[in-house]
Amino acid sequence: MKISKQAQRSARELFRNCLVNGLLDEDRVRQAFALMLARKPRGYIEILSRLQRLVKLDLERRTARVESVVPLPSDLKAKVTKQLKKIYGAGTNVSFVPKPALIGGLRIQAGSDLYDGSVRARLNALAQQF
Repeated sequence: MKISKQAQRSARELFRNCLVNGLLDEDRVRQAFALMLARKPRGYIEILSRLQRLVKLDLERRTARVESVVPLPSDLKAKVTKQLKKIYGAGTNVSFVPKPALIGGLRIQAGSDLYDGSVRARLNALAQQF
């Protein structure tokens, strides 16, 4: 769906108004949606769809998934969480998931960034070199 530049600007402005100390505030997002639906300005559907996309991207950017072969000890979890929050900000949600297919190592996906230090990835890279 093509969206006008004015609708994009309005959505970005609404999104910035929903931020509190650099973090997205759910209540402000709900209020923004309710206000737009009540007023129904010109192009409000485009504005709301763009705002929804911006919110979705922000949530994905602040979500990290750490995969390992076995459940990690609590001290290692704390260290990984601290590093991820240092890189991606204080509002980052970190989840730890065991995945035996990795063979060994860690695989971290934070937003669109992927850090793959697993043995499986190294074996695949080695196989592609031959």
